[in-house]
Amino acid sequence: MLIKTDFCLQPFNTFHIKVFARSLSIIGFPADLEELYEEGALNEKSILILGEGSNILFTKHYEGLILLNQIRRMEVKTEDEDWVYLKVNSGENWPALVDYTVDQGWGGLENLSLIPGTVGAAPVQNIGAYGAELKDVLESVEVFNMQTGKTEVFSKAECGFGYRDSIFKTKYKGRYFILSVLLKLSKNPNLNLEYAPLKKKFENRDPGLISVKEVSDAVKEIRLSKLPDPAKLGNAGSFFKNPVVSFAKIEELAAEYPETPFYKVDEENYKVAAGWLIEKAGWKGKRIGDAGVHEKQALVLVNYGSVTGEEIFKLSQKIQSSVNSKFGVELECEVTVF
Repeated sequence: MLIKTDFCLQPFNTFHIKVFARSLSIIGFPADLEELYEEGALNEKSILILGEGSNILFTKHYEGLILLNQIRRMEVKTEDEDWVYLKVNSGENWPALVDYTVDQGWGGLENLSLIPGTVGAAPVQNIGAYGAELKDVLESVEVFNMQTGKTEVFSKAECGFGYRDSIFKTKYKGRYFILSVLLKLSKNPNLNLEYAPLKKKFENRDPGLISVKEVSDAVKEIRLSKLPDPAKLGNAGSFFKNPVVSFAKIEELAAEYPETPFYKVDEENYKVAAGWLIEKAGWKGKRIGDAGVHEKQALVLVNYGSVTGEEIFKLSQKIQSSVNSKFGVELECEVTVF
């Protein structure tokens, strides 16, 4: 198995940060992982699995081993009159997968259109957007255990999915290489139009006559109106999570700012829109050197030229401190920082 050294990662992270990996191996098949395991290469203490680098910020050169995921293929495992069970390998491009399922008329992924990255990153983050999350359609995850060299399968229940979270991100971080996911998609879609802009767009339409493609196109339109294209302006999408706070905190915020946008999670917890907090704290459109906050979406930090990862990270810390000082709310990074 060929391991490349001093490998430039600039094309493999959407912030376009110029850093180098001490060593990197391209994984095209599960057998490549088995070979690395047999050679003892997976005993390396610092191993990073990298797809398209759409949710990562490199602040320095990576001194460990990077496994570049390029395992690609998808196939229908089984189907009936109502459902399609689609197995998708982890190196597949997520937006391309969503477009494929939408073109087939299968429902379940349309609200997740245009989320950048690979399929393998989806269960790690439990990706979500516009009222939908991966866990809504996921059946199981197939993984390679880098400690034992064995292939295992986790059911949805075993993945411990939470808000942008899973056991692959926390408890078992660094132990498993995700090989594929099994998705359960509907041939008779039950569309999710609860997100306010989608509800408004289709408010005068009979839900039974709306296609998954129309929903997907609407989501794309919304995303493109707010979020910069990483190919043109380096970014990793939403840099921060929407913070979860108590009802008492919501009451406190709403007393001073009646327009505070929040969403109920359960009887005790609510999400506050992080982008609104950042904008209200005065950061929207601000720029420090080549590091900046996007002019249309305050959740997105961007690279305006030749920024370093450290400069982006320092900007994120300033924003966190500012929001906490103004609102008493702590922002947590959604992007993984190295």
